[in-house]
Amino acid sequence: MTDKPFADQIALVTGASRGIGAATALALGAGGAHVILTARTAGGLEEVEEAIYAAGGSATIAPMDLTENESIARLATAIGERWQALDMLVLNAASLGTLSAVAAIDFKEFAKVLTLNVTAQAAILAAFDPMLRKAKHARVIGVTSSVGRTPRAYWAVYGSSKAAFENLVLSYGEEVRHLSGVRAAILDPGPTRTKMRARAFPGEDPQTLKAPEAVAERIAALMASGFETGHYERVE
Repeated sequence: MTDKPFADQIALVTGASRGIGAATALALGAGGAHVILTARTAGGLEEVEEAIYAAGGSATIAPMDLTENESIARLATAIGERWQALDMLVLNAASLGTLSAVAAIDFKEFAKVLTLNVTAQAAILAAFDPMLRKAKHARVIGVTSSVGRTPRAYWAVYGSSKAAFENLVLSYGEEVRHLSGVRAAILDPGPTRTKMRARAFPGEDPQTLKAPEAVAERIAALMASGFETGHYERVE
């Protein structure tokens, strides 16, 4: 890999204010991409933006709640007015919800999880489809979880949302693979030192887990080397 494999490329990373999203934004920025950062927390985004600039890269922050009506369409319009194409899209934003038995699911919360983890992701793909198609070799990576493919007791809310998310991303990839240079893949980060992981496993020693930077390094490597639609891997 060259020092700047993403020079003159535009990347959009969701959930970029912390954890895997922040580390991925930094990795893509270090590779020469101009990175557009989205998340609800403006302060966190500003810190990531400053770190990217300090490392010699460039970025634009877009604080927003992906579940708000029209927010995604407004973002796509704003980005489309400034840049012609979108080369990389990392769909990382997600909500865990409450771990509970199926019989005890809080359906209002379930609806909120599905809105962010599935509906908002579909809206992002739809809104940025024109810009992705304009890129010569656009790459979309959806960040998932093992519970999306391997059901686990008390994880139905998050697991079912991730199963739907994976199907959504790869279905989109199949729809455009013969019509454009867009390719879509799924990446399972595995056990990683994040706030979501700490919430799900409060008794776990975080120092036994890999850092978000290890996952970000793999995402950047995939973006640089390319992949075919349908690619799936887990970062061990």
